[in-house]
Amino acid sequence: MSNPLELFPVRRPPAVPEGIRVYAVGDIHGRADLLEDVLLRIDADLKRDRPRRAIQIFLGDYVDRGPHSRKVIEILAQRREEQELICLKGNHEDCLLGFLRDPSTLEYWSQLGGIETLKSYGVLPGSSGLARRRTEIAAGLSAAIAGRHEQFLRALDLTFSLGDFFFVHAGVNPNLPLSEQRESDLLWIRAEFLNSEKDFGKMIVHGHTPTIEPEVRTNRIGIDTGAFATNNLTCLIIEGDALALL
Repeated sequence: MSNPLELFPVRRPPAVPEGIRVYAVGDIHGRADLLEDVLLRIDADLKRDRPRRAIQIFLGDYVDRGPHSRKVIEILAQRREEQELICLKGNHEDCLLGFLRDPSTLEYWSQLGGIETLKSYGVLPGSSGLARRRTEIAAGLSAAIAGRHEQFLRALDLTFSLGDFFFVHAGVNPNLPLSEQRESDLLWIRAEFLNSEKDFGKMIVHGHTPTIEPEVRTNRIGIDTGAFATNNLTCLIIEGDALALL
């Protein structure tokens, strides 16, 4: 007779490969002050105990709402030249790039905090007459981000997979395998993903939907804690199968 325990296998906790430490950071939204504080704490943590390899993963939404989108992009672009950073694309970066392609989306983007991003780049649209100045404003933003910032924004990854973890901005469509996900879902999905209890094959680490505290479920970990409004920018540390907050 077979061992009855084999019918109910104990699932091991998700883990990253040995020797790797991950720092995953939630949605920043123009709060360069909070980003600088998190990076100082990451550097201090690495100074105390440096693993063989440290990977810093940023889950997107660097721009909009907060006052210093330009500075956030500059900090990350510079740091990526010096350390191992994985910078993912968020729906707000999607809106920024979409506005450059199609200036008619300005009013929609402005409702999501795009005016703050324009101001941070010195493109001041004013409080009225936006519709008449869309093309002018788009040209001004295009000129302001030309060079390293534009390269940074256009090179953002959609996902990153490591060990038993899958990192993405918004989440995944429960009805599709991870290898067949659509960009629109990766950047924008909410309820269908958040309410799903499906085993996705990997633990999904995501931002996009703010919660008061990091949300740990059996199939996902949400680390968007609404930094622009709450002053709380979350950094999740993963080492082996251990999880911690920095």
